Amino acid sequence: MTSPPAPGLLPTIGLYALARLGLVAVVAALLALAGVPVLVAVLVGLIVALPLSMVLFRGLRSRLDAALAESSRRRGAEREALRSRLRGETE
Repeated sequence: MTSPPAPGLLPTIGLYALARLGLVAVVAALLALAGVPVLVAVLVGLIVALPLSMVLFRGLRSRLDAALAESSRRRGAEREALRSRLRGETE
């Protein structure tokens, strides 16, 4: 029995990007509610979200790494097949 196919690269990147932006928005909103000016809250949110996302989104990052590795493997195989065809080799 094979494992289910991993989600594609583009949806995984989109999900990770949305999660990171959401984290920045939450941190900035909390700071803004605490009375910090909005621009400062957004800048601090950007800085705080990077290390926090490494911890909170560890599973999502591993899915992204797997999708990137699969995409790289597939592109390498396609490139090698193209080179083989260009050399006139039959498969």
